[in-house]
Amino acid sequence: MPLKTLPLADPGGPDLSSPLAFLRWLQRSQRRGQVRATCWALLEMGSQAALPVPLGLGVQAAVDGDAAGIWRAGAAALALSAVAALGAVLLHRQAVWNWIHAATQVRQLVARQASHLGTGLSRRIATGEIVAVGSGDVEKIGWYVELVARVRGAVIVWLAVSTAVLIAQPVLGLVVLLGVPVLAAAVWPLLGPFERRYTEQRALGGKATELAADTVAGLRVLRGIGGEELFLARYRAASQKVRSAAVRSARIWSLMQAQQVLLPGLFVVGVTWYGAHLAATGRMGIGALIAVYGATAFLAAPLRILGEAAHAWSVARVSAGRAVRVLSLSRTTGTPDAELTRPAQSDLYDPASGLTVRAGELTAVVCGDPDFAGELAERLGGHVPLADGEQPRPSARLGGTELDAVPLAEARAAVLVHDKVPVLLSGTLAALLDVPASGRVTPAEALAAARAEDVLDALVDGSPDCGGDAMRAGITERGRSLSGGQRQRLALARSLLADPPVLVLDEPTSAVDAHTESRIAAGLRKNREGRTTVVFATSPLLLDQADRVVLLQDGRAVAAGRHRELMHTEPVYRAVVTRDEEPAPVGEGV
Repeated sequence: MPLKTLPLADPGGPDLSSPLAFLRWLQRSQRRGQVRATCWALLEMGSQAALPVPLGLGVQAAVDGDAAGIWRAGAAALALSAVAALGAVLLHRQAVWNWIHAATQVRQLVARQASHLGTGLSRRIATGEIVAVGSGDVEKIGWYVELVARVRGAVIVWLAVSTAVLIAQPVLGLVVLLGVPVLAAAVWPLLGPFERRYTEQRALGGKATELAADTVAGLRVLRGIGGEELFLARYRAASQKVRSAAVRSARIWSLMQAQQVLLPGLFVVGVTWYGAHLAATGRMGIGALIAVYGATAFLAAPLRILGEAAHAWSVARVSAGRAVRVLSLSRTTGTPDAELTRPAQSDLYDPASGLTVRAGELTAVVCGDPDFAGELAERLGGHVPLADGEQPRPSARLGGTELDAVPLAEARAAVLVHDKVPVLLSGTLAALLDVPASGRVTPAEALAAARAEDVLDALVDGSPDCGGDAMRAGITERGRSLSGGQRQRLALARSLLADPPVLVLDEPTSAVDAHTESRIAAGLRKNREGRTTVVFATSPLLLDQADRVVLLQDGRAVAAGRHRELMHTEPVYRAVVTRDEEPAPVGEGV
């Protein structure tokens, strides 16, 4: 049986109108797998449901002394058992595949969304929530999608068994036909309380995961200030809340499980008692009684599947709702349809602040508020996601074209924003530097401009298997084995290697010493000669290398010029750069 290769080349465009619509879309996206699983379920459960018939015929043949009938019944039972075993193997294989397929598809969608939103994702939703959706929630969703085919098979077999019994014994058939739905519906009153408790458990689990992620990310700082025990106590308290919520959910689930055992058992006892009464009065043969009993007892399996489906639906609806929330986040409204022309020769302009970055120049931006500087740096790249309740701002313009109006990939190719806290993925240095690039700058030149010589030595020393080749040296997850300055320089080298038409750097040297910073400033100017570069900084070493420095105050550009000129003419600029007490504001100059 051929199976699709994972991961999927394209996870598709999901229906995000509601959690139920999302789950239905997942089912439709694997139609062939659903059809196959339904067929194998019918093969397995149909053979199991039919098995009591030859057994009853065999018993009746033994009572009647029909040896040939016994052999025929035995052969039929053996054949049905073999078919049921084959159906069980094929069903399990396809069901597991459907589960993995759905889970993988949701994971790819979440990963694609995280990549699409970039750093704006954390402004919209907690990191722990993303981790929980990409781990536990996808398993619950996959479980439900896989169960749908088995539920179809169970319902079809139940109708077939009910019809057969109805033909042979109308009263028993009517009981079987009506009894199964009643027993299946008996679990629904517990679904509401279970779903509410599971929702609470899921929310608390997301908060605990977020706390754990924050603790691990700040472990080095926590150790430095001796705060491990404080955060350990907080996580312990959060985990105990999750445990208590899980126990409350498990209590309801245990009642649902008990129902699935008790009620079908009572149903089988009742049907068997009535059948025995018919047999005792001569209105039913012994063989027919055994066949009816076996078929009725088999119906416990479809009932268990229906009960499992009720549970899966409860948790999958909660999980799908959270997945839909993540996947529904968008960067901007409307459909981008504009095109950028000659971005390397175009000025970059931000209407909200009045900042103009001239094409081909190294422009430094000085701002006393680092948070605002980070927001502006991100806005210069275009397609910035808005936080909940945040009012939209005018889009940055490159050559008169709004960046929000062009496709995201085109905006990213034109303007690269280097984050203040860059992320290094685990792998080799060669893999880290394997980024889309113009080819104008080589890896060696980018590393030299970032003054990363000692970083290369540290990577080689930490990777004995690299054979002295720094490009084969390993980088640990998030570059934790390196210092902050070393991580910063590797990330800067990666941005310089990409060589975008416009490069926006947010405090690229905040974690290095003054001597290294001076060399990086010179290397940056030489490497980006003739290219448009924006540097958010307050270091005189960087500012002195800039062709033009722009001062921002209260979110607006108020002055512009060379560094030394502004030091003499603008008291506010001098106060920010020298970190003296800020004097009275000046009027807008740009």
